[in-house]
Parts: sequence; structure tokens; C-alpha cells
Amino acid sequence: MDIDWDDLRLFLDVARLGGLSAATGTTRLSAATLGRRVTALEKQIGEPLFVRQQTGYRLTPVGEELLRRAEDVEAAMQSLTRWREGSLPDRIVRVSAGPWTSAFVSAHIGEIWTVDDGIRVELVTTTDRVDIGRRAADIGIRSERPTEQWLAGRQSGKVAHAIYSGRHLINGIAAGLFVGVTGDGANIASARWLQAHHGDRIAVRGNNTHSVRELVAAGAGLSVFPCFVGDSDPRLVRVAQPIPELETDQWIVTHHEERHSPPVRKVADRIAALMRAHQPLFRGETPIR
Repeated sequence: MDIDWDDLRLFLDVARLGGLSAATGTTRLSAATLGRRVTALEKQIGEPLFVRQQTGYRLTPVGEELLRRAEDVEAAMQSLTRWREGSLPDRIVRVSAGPWTSAFVSAHIGEIWTVDDGIRVELVTTTDRVDIGRRAADIGIRSERPTEQWLAGRQSGKVAHAIYSGRHLINGIAAGLFVGVTGDGANIASARWLQAHHGDRIAVRGNNTHSVRELVAAGAGLSVFPCFVGDSDPRLVRVAQPIPELETDQWIVTHHEERHSPPVRKVADRIAALMRAHQPLFRGETPIR
């Protein structure tokens, strides 16, 4: 079965934008034409790729699998284009991490990557574990030692968590209430701990970690943050010592076949050095303000 790259590009636009109408702007095709092309691709695959809804198009499990594979093809085609044009380095190093760690890496990107390295870096920010074995990322910053035989890891330190308040004793903070997490973020260990220990006093929730920090800083209530996050934010105050059961390890994980690749090794070494240099912050060893 030969699938045309042009059909895959249209599929990617529809999948990423959630429907035909939104994809008309990027593809310059009418919704009717896009609909026919998507239907033809589904017939070629032999399975429906989308669930058609009034609010847009939602991927089926087969559509999600095709999306992953189409993105691999897209990356390969872009690589060929860059190689042909000689414009940018070909090697991309993908680094996966949770939202807070990804933000920390972003803030210190100059210590991890420079233009002269001859590589490019992509951050894959997610609370889910990215499959390094299938090359969805080259490097993962994780809280647990890798157990898969095809992965290699080195511990770079520890991460402590504590309860934080905003600086102004107003609103929910003054009442001793808490800010919780809903959605995907509710599955992380700190959110589960907060629910288990203070669930009856959670008055406000946010659906991602960054919105929770903004709520706490604005006085909506207290919440749990990694110490490297809370102690770095001048709007927050740590109100208690780190929570022992929430302390986690920090591991730099790579595929065992890629760990000696010069670009991957260079970025991994720099990330490990960055984390080691900031261990007092990560361990929560700064004074309570």
C-alpha cells in the first residue's frame, strides 16, 4: 500500500487542527475537498481515522497511530529538505520532561545548547512517560530509575517538594484553603498527596501546574510544588519543611544505542551537569523565606 505524502500532510493538518474548517487555512483547500481526501485515505487504510462530531474531528485509535507514524515521515521529509538546502544541522536531540523540569531546562538553555554545537534541541513537555525505546525522545529526565533493558540511566540528584503560600495572606490563603490539580496533572504524585492529606480543604483547582502556581501566587490557597519551583519564585513562600514521602530521584535516561552518539551525549552531559550544579535548590536546602 503506497500512501501519498501529500495525503499524509493533509491528514496531519486536519488531525492537529481538529477539523476540516480549521485546516482550510493551512492547506488552501476547501472543506469539501479536504473531506473527500480524508475519506479516500480512510478507504486506503481500511479503517476510520476520525470520529466526525459537530464540534470537530476526533482521532480514532487507528488515527492516533497514523498520526504518530505520519509525524515520523514529516520529520524525515523535513530533514531531507534541510539536507538538500544545506540550511540547518540535521541532527535533532529531543529532550522529554515534565512541565516544571522542562521550564527549568528552558530557562537554562544557554548551558545546554549553543548555535555552534551544530545540532538542534526539541523539548517534549508532558506528564506522561515518553517512549524513548521507540525514539519519541532521545533523552528523558525522569523521577525513577529506568527498568527497560534497552534504556540507560544515570542519577543526577534528588527533588524535594513542600507546601507553598502566596506572599499575601488574603482570600483562600488566609482561610487555610488549598489549590488542587484537575485533569491529567491530577495523576502526579504531589497532586495525589495533596488530595489524600488536604482534599477536604481544596477550594480551587487548576488543570495544569502553571495555572496552579498563578492561583497560589494570587492568594487562592496553598499548594505543593517542587522546591526548585517554589524557592525560585519570589511570589511564593515555603511554609513547611519538605515532605519526605514526596522526595524523588532524578534520572537522565537515554536509549542504550544512542547514549554514545556525540550529539545526544553532549546534551545529556550538560543536562546532568546543570542538575548537579543546582542540587541545593532541587533538594530544598534553601532557607524558608
